[in-house]
Amino acid sequence: MQKAPFPPTPLRTLLPLDSPKFKITLLGTPTKAIETLHAQSEETARRAAARASAFAAAAKNKPARTAGSGGVHTLSDSSSSYTFHRLLPLSYLPRPERSLEFLKRLRDDPGIKAAMAKHKFSVPVLTEMNPAEHTTMESRTLGLNRNKGEVIELRLRTDAYDGYRDYRTIRKTLCHELAHCVHSDHDRAFWDLTAQIEKEVERADWKHGGNRLTGQDFYVPEDWEAEKDMEVVDECGWTGGEFVLGGLREDEVGMRAGAQGVEGRREMLARAAEERMRKKGDDEGRKGGN
Repeated sequence: MQKAPFPPTPLRTLLPLDSPKFKITLLGTPTKAIETLHAQSEETARRAAARASAFAAAAKNKPARTAGSGGVHTLSDSSSSYTFHRLLPLSYLPRPERSLEFLKRLRDDPGIKAAMAKHKFSVPVLTEMNPAEHTTMESRTLGLNRNKGEVIELRLRTDAYDGYRDYRTIRKTLCHELAHCVHSDHDRAFWDLTAQIEKEVERADWKHGGNRLTGQDFYVPEDWEAEKDMEVVDECGWTGGEFVLGGLREDEVGMRAGAQGVEGRREMLARAAEERMRKKGDDEGRKGGN
């Protein structure tokens, strides 16, 4: 059996030309069919050119977006600079990944984003606060602002570390701490700015219309108004502190609290339980006196 390439072989060497078995069959396409095929190809090319021309004209006439035109801002907009550039949960506390999701939720909150863009707030680090470090028999600190916006700490967790506080309360605390990016003291200018930021956040919260944002994972026994007598949002803006930008690690943030060990945490939980029982007894005594 021969294989390609075949050598030129005269037909007469294979079969005599005068043999009755000799037959030649020619296959071809009619001229009309070829003309129809050419016409279809030209029509397809014409339609493709017209479509490309229409797309080019539409792109040319489309108005360019600007950062001040409203709507959703893209990453190329200047407003992307006004945000929390690093989110830092405390790795030595239970489920730091859940705290990270909470911090992301605050960073991406439509109201918070709108307020930060309006006031041009750019905060390098947003982190969580360890309740054990900021809980006393008299009060609980809800947030801290260090060096006018270098680092903002928020109290995300409950005192017993068994859950997370109400989202709306934490967001309101964040408004308070953002105002400390401008004013360190709790003076009239500070409170006016805090109230302004809170209103801007509520107004820009187009997802939920300013209503409670969660009924699922995050909770607190009492709301903001009921807790205000026992809690301190902060003690004005801090200058200095323990945070070193550029060399910050999660474990370094909580080294002081982590050194307390299991016994220190148990003592803190016991004090919190005693305080709850004392407050409950005082409330019952006042009711009985009435």
